[in-house]
Parts: sequence; C-alpha cells; structure tokens
Amino acid sequence: MTSDTTAPDVPSVSGTRPATRLPGSRTTSGTSRTPLRRLTTGLGTVLLCLGTLLFVLPFLFTVVTSLRTAADVARSPLGGPHSLTLKNFSDAFSQIHYGSSTLNTLLITSLSCVAVTVIGSLAAYPLARITQHWSTAVYRLFILGTSVPVFVVVAPLYLLMRDLNLLDSYAGVVLIYTALNLPVAVFFYTSFIRSIPADLEEAAALDGCGAFRTFFTIILPLLRPVTSTLLTFISLQIWNDLLVPLVFLQDPGKRTVMVNAYSFIDPHTVQPTTLFPAALLGVVPLLIIFVFFQRQVVAGMSAGAVK
Repeated sequence: MTSDTTAPDVPSVSGTRPATRLPGSRTTSGTSRTPLRRLTTGLGTVLLCLGTLLFVLPFLFTVVTSLRTAADVARSPLGGPHSLTLKNFSDAFSQIHYGSSTLNTLLITSLSCVAVTVIGSLAAYPLARITQHWSTAVYRLFILGTSVPVFVVVAPLYLLMRDLNLLDSYAGVVLIYTALNLPVAVFFYTSFIRSIPADLEEAAALDGCGAFRTFFTIILPLLRPVTSTLLTFISLQIWNDLLVPLVFLQDPGKRTVMVNAYSFIDPHTVQPTTLFPAALLGVVPLLIIFVFFQRQVVAGMSAGAVK
C-alpha cells in the first residue's frame, strides 16, 4: 500500500522575481562613473574657459592699446594703461577717410552679395533637379572652383579687366567677387534644394506654373535660411579682403576701408596707436552685421541639419 504523500511545492525558476533595488541604493557601476563624469565636465569647462580667453584677450589688448597714448605704449607696451584717450580714433577716422571708404565697401559688398545670391540660386536649381551626367559634371566643376586660390587668378583677371576697360571701377570688382564666390553659393544652394521635396514643384506644375514661376514663388522663399548663412559668409570674405581692391582699384577715392587701414602699416616701423584704431574701425561694421544676422545664421544651420 503506497503512501499518498505529496512533496511540498517548490517555486519554479521562471516564477522567481528579481530582487528590487531600493530608491536610495546605488549600483557599483554608477558609483564609479560619477567621479569620471565630474572630471570630464570639469576638464571641458576649463578648456572652454581657456579657449574663450584665447579669443577675447587679443581683442581686449587691441581695444586698450587703441585708447592709450603713444608715450604710454612706448614706455610699457604690454603694461596697463596710465591714461586713456579717444584722440587715436579721431585721427584714424580722418586719416583713413572712414566715411567714404566705408560707403565704398558697403556698395561693393552689397552688390556682390546680391549678384552671388541671384546667379548662384538660379544655377543651383537645375543642377539640383536634373539628374543627367552633364549636370553632375557641371556641379563638380563648380565644386572644383572652391579650391582655386585667388592669388593664382590675379594676373589673368587683371588682363581681362584691362581688356574690358573695367579697371579702377566698381563693376569690375563686383564681377570679380561674384565669380570668386559663385562656386560656394552653388554648393550651398544645390545641397539645400536637393533636400526640398519635389512634390511641391509637381503640385505647382499641375496648377500651370512654369519653371521660373515655380522657382521664384515656391523654391526661393524656402531658401531664406541658407541665404542668410551664405550672405554672412560672403560678407565677411569681401569686407576683410585686401588683395582685390588693392590691385584693381587705383583711385584713392574708391578704395575700401581695409585698404586704407593697410596704409598705416610701414615696413620699417609700426605704430599701434594708429594701426589698432584703424583696424577696429574697420571691424565695427562686421560686428554689427554678425549681431544682426546671428539668429538667421543659427536658424539656417539648424534647418539644414534637420533637413
């Protein structure tokens, strides 16, 4: 006669519950990562502060030196200021003909930016939409133009401007800046237009819009973010350029502000109290442009990244 005893229930392995971690407890890996994370954060903060000082200190030194007298700078070039004066700025303002030279630079920069924007966007639109071999070859030719330094083409450009009777004229300088910056504009616009859905253009074609009307009413308004970024980049390039106006503009009344500021550089002696104020006066419009277009530049870069 067998006994009717049963073994006690043993919980299965699959039915076991994992041990719960209390809210206040810490794992060993988390404890070991916390000091490393703090060290990394502190090191990044130190590097950021050092990088900021490397950018800010030269600018502060230039501003302080511009406000010092010539005797004070000669006595202690790297020392602190004993007296401050605005006479250096007033002298530089009159000597570089700041008003007329700034207007010349603004005229050349604005006309060049308008030409680069219009021609670059019109050229990039078919290159972004046509998928044939010749369009790819033309696009690569434009990209190749970005790697050509301006020093290589100065002599041919000078002969060309001479034959076209465009030497010492605003039109010749604007054409040169347009040709030099057009490859960059085509690269910017082509990359951005390729990210725009083609369904918008197909819908416009169904409504009877032609290619030019589709471009100016649909595509061009969508290019505002990248246009802001491109205009800021080109403006900085043209405003800071010294070679093209120095070679192609001989009339002193047509020179740009950077060329007139360059006239303070003597191969034998350099006077900081005259050179630094002239350089700062030339940079002031650039700072205003950057502050004005700062949000547009960030928006353009963010829009391009999202697309």
